[in-house]
Amino acid sequence: MSRTRTPNPTRPAPTSLLPRAPLAGAPRAPDTGRVRTAKATAAAVTAVIGASAAAIAAGRLASDAALKAPAGRPLPTEPRLTVHAIAAGHITLTRDLASQYPGTYGLAGDGFHAVVGPVVASAPHPADTVVRRLERVTHGTLEPGARAWLTPQVHIGDPKSALGLDHADVDIPGELGTLPAWFLPGARDTWVIAVHGLGTTREHPMNLMEFLHHQQFPVLDLGYRGDLGAPRSPDGLSHLGESEWRDLDAALRYAVRYGARRVIVLGFSTGAAMALHAAAHSALRDRIAGLVLDSPVLSWEATLRALAVARRTPSPLLPLAVRAAQGRTGLTGDRLAETMGPDALKIPTLVVHGPEDEVAPWAFSRRLAARRPDLVSLHTVDEAPHNGMWNADPATYEETLRRFLTPLM
Repeated sequence: MSRTRTPNPTRPAPTSLLPRAPLAGAPRAPDTGRVRTAKATAAAVTAVIGASAAAIAAGRLASDAALKAPAGRPLPTEPRLTVHAIAAGHITLTRDLASQYPGTYGLAGDGFHAVVGPVVASAPHPADTVVRRLERVTHGTLEPGARAWLTPQVHIGDPKSALGLDHADVDIPGELGTLPAWFLPGARDTWVIAVHGLGTTREHPMNLMEFLHHQQFPVLDLGYRGDLGAPRSPDGLSHLGESEWRDLDAALRYAVRYGARRVIVLGFSTGAAMALHAAAHSALRDRIAGLVLDSPVLSWEATLRALAVARRTPSPLLPLAVRAAQGRTGLTGDRLAETMGPDALKIPTLVVHGPEDEVAPWAFSRRLAARRPDLVSLHTVDEAPHNGMWNADPATYEETLRRFLTPLM
């Protein structure tokens, strides 16, 4: 007869039924949940780091639009146009806001330069084109199909070859090395120092050389760091006038050494920013009788943003472009503002600027004129691009300049 065994609750269970502890030194079985979490976290961190690095690189690239703008080459705001036809003193160009600006401009392309006059509305042309007067071809060969851009630089070469004006090539001792300049003699002991800006060379001030020569001013047309024949900046970047002004300071010392009793600084674009810095900080600032600021860059940050936008930089990256510029150059947002304050700007100043400037916002010029109505005169030029205030209406520009300069002669 079989009997049923009653389990003894005090007897330990067989060891085969208990969980086994791992042997010392034996590898543990992986916790798959923790592994998956760690991998996801690592992937997320890598993605964030990668995205941050990409954003920083994109901001740096966007800042190049201003910090690496090559002299004599189109700015991002200056579109490439196609030459569609050339006939009977007319040239047909792609229709664009730039190709419709009034006045006289250079037309530059790879291997050629020409001068174009006003729009000829009466000339027959397709709806997607504009006809302008073709004044002359100054260099190379201009043919249909060529790609070109309008530039404020009407003249190329030097004052003798372009204008028939006698001049001397002079070397100015600068902070980084020898600076090239053209000197045009004149009867007065008040000199004009001309300083070009973004996207142009020292050929740009030649637009006004005949006028200044007829007013009997000696003219010193300066090439500064980064220009052809001048030293590079230590970092190879433009500082939008905040370090370049020391080359203007060297030109001031040169002018005084060679007979200038007083100096008028004619600055375009970033050259205008250099003029304001010199007027505030130069040891020879008491020799500066007046400033002429054409298309002035009065906010490096606004100009950098404008050029980055023109290069199609997405809006979220614009703050990164500003921070990249600050990190690369040491630029700050308040240095130039200090030079325009009530206690800093102490000399007569003519500002020539217009609302269509896409590089240097006109609002800053209006603000400067409103803050200092005792010293600052604002001459507004409509329908003119950056650096193109003279080009839009040369006669009115020169008459305005003559009236400003007459008391300072």
